[in-house]
Amino acid sequence: MRTGGITDTESGRTESTGARPPLVSKRQVVAVVVRRGGPKLVEATLIPGVLFYACLVWGGLGLAYLTTLAWVYGCIGRSRAQRRPVSVLLVLATVGLTARTAVAVWSGSAFIYFVQPVVGTMLTGAVFIASLVVDRPLIGRFAGDFWPMTPEAAEIPGVVSLFRGLTLLWAGVNLTTAALTFGLLLSLPLATFVAIKQVTGLGITVAAIAVTITWSHRVACREGIVRAPLRAEVPIP
Repeated sequence: MRTGGITDTESGRTESTGARPPLVSKRQVVAVVVRRGGPKLVEATLIPGVLFYACLVWGGLGLAYLTTLAWVYGCIGRSRAQRRPVSVLLVLATVGLTARTAVAVWSGSAFIYFVQPVVGTMLTGAVFIASLVVDRPLIGRFAGDFWPMTPEAAEIPGVVSLFRGLTLLWAGVNLTTAALTFGLLLSLPLATFVAIKQVTGLGITVAAIAVTITWSHRVACREGIVRAPLRAEVPIP
């Protein structure tokens, strides 16, 4: 089946059939990642953050809590109604938002609501590191959400090594984000904190995604999964 201009069979090695690996540029990788993973990221992280900030400013914390939860549960309900799989990112976002909202309402503290994701992000970083310790790098579980990955391609030693490296990278991203967010929470007014947190978090994430794409493309070319086009092979617009 073809996804984003690249077939599922093209996401594994092709030497066994004698066929040359498909030409895939970094621009094409970005296009596929954005097409497959972009909507999931927007649905699970960006829109809930924007809704929370808007409702916090215009209606208060209670409305922000309810609106954010209504959004993520509505997305899950829509996916179920359409018989589409629910993304891992949306499930994690829903569990996290539900837990932190319940604890914040129970405690009656807005600070508790915002410090929970800091703890959660730190724990996520720890989980990434733990997955390396048990030799089951967590990035391998998410890869299919962003790129058509066959089981055969996922078992290539170079790809396994890539998963380990990216798991370590994203462990660092989570721990860095947690430390920065906690510092902002302690030093800024609530509304300012919510806005700045979104910008800084997005900046760190985009930078890490850029590193991930570049690294993954290089490994895919080296392992013969794809090949980078030469200048002469790139069509002129």
